[in-house]
Amino acid sequence: MAGIASEVYAPLNQYKPVAQNIGIVDGPFEYLTTAGLRLPLPFTTRMTVVRLGNGDLFIHSPIAFDPALADRLRAMGTVRHLVSPNQFHYAHIGEWLRAFPGAIAWASPGARKRARSRGIDVRFDRDIGVEPPDEWRDEIDQAAVPGGIFGEIVFFHNESKTLILADTIINLELDKIRQPWRVAAKLTGMYYPRGQIFFGMRLPLLLQKRKTRAAVQQMLSWQPERIILSHGRWFDANATATLQRLFGWAL
Repeated sequence: MAGIASEVYAPLNQYKPVAQNIGIVDGPFEYLTTAGLRLPLPFTTRMTVVRLGNGDLFIHSPIAFDPALADRLRAMGTVRHLVSPNQFHYAHIGEWLRAFPGAIAWASPGARKRARSRGIDVRFDRDIGVEPPDEWRDEIDQAAVPGGIFGEIVFFHNESKTLILADTIINLELDKIRQPWRVAAKLTGMYYPRGQIFFGMRLPLLLQKRKTRAAVQQMLSWQPERIILSHGRWFDANATATLQRLFGWAL
């Protein structure tokens, strides 16, 4: 595997509890593509699973479909909400819908248009906005983080006090990255243990400082205890301090 060690977050495709009614699944490596070309840049994938009080499962950023994983989730509850947090984390929703046709596919702003332009076969049923829908309003809150094309909807699981992000913060582990990506991670600051805001979002966040401030204030008001990320090591403690360190400039 050129770029990153192949078993960074093993075991893959297995549910790993984080707290009561919430866990993660680390998936296989994928590659960044542009203009139809696959770039030699592998990246890790991770989805978050929340079990709602009625037994429905909220799946954030679904990874590539895996039959054994699907069986494990069936044993946990009803796969109901397949959530695209931004316009880059949607590609596998179609695979999960074929296995769970009764599920609801939620589109983040821009996801529908991007899927059409790339010829991705996915049926979106509902759109996600700033306000949480009735389906999870009492258990999961959400907010919009600006970031240009990388902007995303972030979520907060009240019961476990867990903030769930996709790309807003990256925390790559340098000892598990090969060159030239190790140098790139160091130059951008997006590496463990401190992590950093995704470099593609930094200028848009700065240019939309008022919206950024509102989003940061919302996240801080939740007083999260941990932050789950899609890429790199997630933060299992000191979540509020991490947000203040990374976004203090916007307050």
